[in-house]
Amino acid sequence: MTWNWFRGNNLLSCRSSGLMQYNRNYVWIRERTLRNLVKVITMKYPGMGDPYKRSKTIKFLILSAIIGGIAVLLTSLIVNPMIGEQAHNACIDNIDTNWKVSFTFEMIMDGQKAEVQPNIGITEDCQRAIYTLSNDGTVYAEWTEDPNFEIGHFLYISKFKIRDVEESKTEIYVNDRLSEQGLKTPIQDKFHYKAVFTSKDYDTSKDKDFLPELEE
Repeated sequence: MTWNWFRGNNLLSCRSSGLMQYNRNYVWIRERTLRNLVKVITMKYPGMGDPYKRSKTIKFLILSAIIGGIAVLLTSLIVNPMIGEQAHNACIDNIDTNWKVSFTFEMIMDGQKAEVQPNIGITEDCQRAIYTLSNDGTVYAEWTEDPNFEIGHFLYISKFKIRDVEESKTEIYVNDRLSEQGLKTPIQDKFHYKAVFTSKDYDTSKDKDFLPELEE
C-alpha cells in the first residue's frame, strides 16, 4: 500500500486496490439502500412509483412538513405566551396584586368528603393567582384587578381531573344553594362553595339500601 501526503492541500490519498474496492462496495450499498427506501415509500404512499404521482406526493409531504413547522412555531411564539399571560395561568410572584379575595371550598366525591390539599397553586418557582395555604378549605385569589375567576379555574389549578367525573351529575353549591352556572360559577369574596362530583367508574348501587325479600 502506497500513501502520499500532500502538505499544501492537507489531503491524504491512498493508491490501493483495497480502498478502491471499498469505495465500490460503498457506492453499491448506498444505491441499494436508496432503492429499498424508494420501495418502502412507494408501499407506504401509493403512487410513488409513477414519476408524476411521485412528484405530487413529495410536494404534498414537503408542504405538510412546512405547515406543521409553522404551526409549531406559532404555538411556541404566540399561543403559549398568550396562555401564560392569562390570570389563572400566570405567576404572581413579581406582580402587585391589588385585588384580593378569599373563600371556603369543600368537595364531595362519590358521596365522601375529600380533603382540600394545602399549597395548591404554590411551587418553588411559581405562586399561582389562586392558591391554598392549609387543608382547612380556605382558598385565596389575587390579581391586579378583578379577573372574573370561576370555580373551574380553581379546579384547573388544583389539577383536578374533571374528565374522570360524570359531567351530568356535577353540582356546584354557593352558600348552600345550587348554582345554575356549574363550573363557571364566579368566585366571590367570603362565599362558601361546595362541589359534588361522581366519578365515571363509581358504582351507584353502593348508595342504595337493599332490603331482604319478604317470605311468602
